[in-house]
Amino acid sequence: MRLSQLFSQTLREAPADAEVESHKLLVRAGYIQQLAAGIFTYLPLAKRVLTKIEDIMRQEIDAIGGQEVTMPVVHPAEIWKETQRWYQIGSEMGRFYDKSGRDMVLAMTHEEVVADLVRRTIHSYRQLPALIYHIQTKWRDDPRPRAGLIRVREFTMKDSYSLDMDLEGLDQQYQAHYQAYYNIFHRCGLQVKAFKSDVGMMGGSMAHEFMYLTPIGEDTLLVCENCGYAANRQIARFKKEPAAAEEPQPIEKVATPDTKTIEDLAEYLGIPKSKTAKAIFIIASITQDEETYDRLVFAIVRGDMDLNETKLTNVLKAKELRPAREDEIISVGAVPGYASPKGLKDVLVVVDDAIPESPNLVAGANEEGYHYLNVNYERDYKAEIVADIAVAEEDSLCPECGNPMGIQRGVEVGNIFKLGSRYSEAMGANFLDQEGKTKPVIMGSYGIGSGRLMASVAEEHHDEYGLIWPISVAPYAAHLIVLQKKVKHQDQNKGEEVNDKDPLDVAEGLYEQFQSAGIEILFDDRDESPGVKFNDADLIGIPIRLTVSERSLQTGGIEVKRRDQNEKTIIPIDKIISHIEATIAELQADIDQEVVTIPFEE
Repeated sequence: MRLSQLFSQTLREAPADAEVESHKLLVRAGYIQQLAAGIFTYLPLAKRVLTKIEDIMRQEIDAIGGQEVTMPVVHPAEIWKETQRWYQIGSEMGRFYDKSGRDMVLAMTHEEVVADLVRRTIHSYRQLPALIYHIQTKWRDDPRPRAGLIRVREFTMKDSYSLDMDLEGLDQQYQAHYQAYYNIFHRCGLQVKAFKSDVGMMGGSMAHEFMYLTPIGEDTLLVCENCGYAANRQIARFKKEPAAAEEPQPIEKVATPDTKTIEDLAEYLGIPKSKTAKAIFIIASITQDEETYDRLVFAIVRGDMDLNETKLTNVLKAKELRPAREDEIISVGAVPGYASPKGLKDVLVVVDDAIPESPNLVAGANEEGYHYLNVNYERDYKAEIVADIAVAEEDSLCPECGNPMGIQRGVEVGNIFKLGSRYSEAMGANFLDQEGKTKPVIMGSYGIGSGRLMASVAEEHHDEYGLIWPISVAPYAAHLIVLQKKVKHQDQNKGEEVNDKDPLDVAEGLYEQFQSAGIEILFDDRDESPGVKFNDADLIGIPIRLTVSERSLQTGGIEVKRRDQNEKTIIPIDKIISHIEATIAELQADIDQEVVTIPFEE
C-alpha cells in the first residue's frame, strides 16, 4: 500500500478528550476516528489489525471444533421476553419498534438467538456436542463510554456458544475455551490472567474473565500471591476477621449528636468501626412474573466493611439498584444517618454474614442524634436474608489460605460463562437422549471484543514516539521509506562516475519485489521531509522500517531498523528480501514461544 493513497492521516496532537495512550495514539496514527460518544470508525490501518486479530480468533476456535455462522444484529423482542432478560436488563439494551409497531432489540449478545437456533435444529443426542461462533456487531448503551476503544457502546465481538448433552460436556468445552483464549491473547502479544467473575446478566453457574493488567483498567481484582486465589472484586470472597466473643449486653439508647457517619460515630464513642453496624438504604428493581417493582432494601454490614452492590444485586436477583432518596427512607420510619432495622416495617432487611457473629454492635435508634448500644442480631431484629454482601479490600484475608490479598487493576478483554440450561429451559431448546427422554441442551457462552483487544495491545505496546505492533497483528510487516535524492555511483574497477541511481527508483523496485514475495509493506512515497516520514513511521508502529536514501545507497544498500530496537543495519539490495523474511520469522518466533498450556483454575 502506498502511503500517498492511504485513506488516513496522522495528527501531531491527540484529541483533548483522550484519556489513555491507546486512544491518543490510535487517533493520532490514523487508525480510528470518533463519530459519537462510544462510537468509532475503524480506518484502513485499524481494519487490517482487526482482521488479523479476528483471524487468530477463528483459527483457535476452529481448532476446538467451532463452526462459524453469522447471526442477526436485530432481534425480535419475543425471544428476549421468553428468557425474561427483556424485563431484567435496564437502559443499556437498545430497544425500538419496527414499522409494524413490534418490539425489537439491538443485539447485546446472542444467547437467545442461539437457543432459538437450537430448538429449530438440535433434536437428538447424536447432534451433540456442537460449537458455533460468529464475529458480529453488538450494541450496549453504556452511560459512561471512556478510554477510546476500551469502553464503547458499539463494538465487534467474537462470541461462541457450546452445546452439550450434560454438564461434563460443558466442563470440557469450557476448559477448551479457557486454553484457546489464552492462546488468542498470547498470539496477539498480550499477557492476561483469568479471574473468577460475576455471571451478571448472563446467568449460569460459573464465569471467568480474562484481564489485561494495567493501571488504566476499571476492574479491581483481588489477588493472593501466596496461593494464587484471584477474583474480580465484584464477587471476591474473603475471610472476615471474627469479632471477639462477648455475652449479649442490655440494649441502651445514648445521645450521639452530629454522628451521621461511621467515622464520626466511632470517634465520638471511642470504639473501633468494627463495633458499629453500617446501614445502607437501596431501592432495588426486582422482576417477578414479568412485572418489575421497586423494593426498599435496608442492607447492613459491619462498620469496618463496605457494601458490595454486585453481591447484593445477585442476592436479590435485582434488575438494578439505586440509592434510596431521603423521603423514601423517612417514609418507613427511619432517620437518615441514624437508621436502625429495629422496629421498621415494609423494608427488606439484608445483613452481611458477619453481622450475626458480631455481638453488641452500635446501631441507629431511628431518632436524630441517638444510637443504640449493644444491638444484637436475632434478639433485637431479624433479616429476611443473611449473605455475604461485603466488598473485599486490599489486605483482606484470602478465603483459601488466610494471607492478605493485594489489589490490581485490569481491563476485561474476554469472558467465558457456564450457562447450563438457563436459556434452553426458558425457550424449549431440548433434545432426546439415548433413552428417548427429553432434556434441555446445556449451553456455554464465550466472548472477546476485537476492538478492545486491539486497544489493549496498543496500550501495552508503545513508547513515547508511537505504537509498536507485534508482528502477528501489525497492519503491515514492513514500512518502506524513500528519501528522494539522486546519488552518483563509481565504477569499482575504473573509479569513474557512472549512471545516477535514484533512491525513488530503487524504492519502487523494492516495493514490487516485496509484493511479489508476499510481504505486506506500506510504502511512504510522499513528498515529505525525512523528519515527517520518520515521525509518522514511529507513530504508525509497523515492526520493521526500511529506508532508501542517498546515504544508505552510498554505504551499500538499505537501512533496516526494527521498531522495538534502536540499532540500524545496512543490508545489500540483493539480500534485503531474505533478511526481512528472516526478521519476520524471528519476530513471530518470539510471539509463538509465549503460547503455552495454562492450567485451568476453577
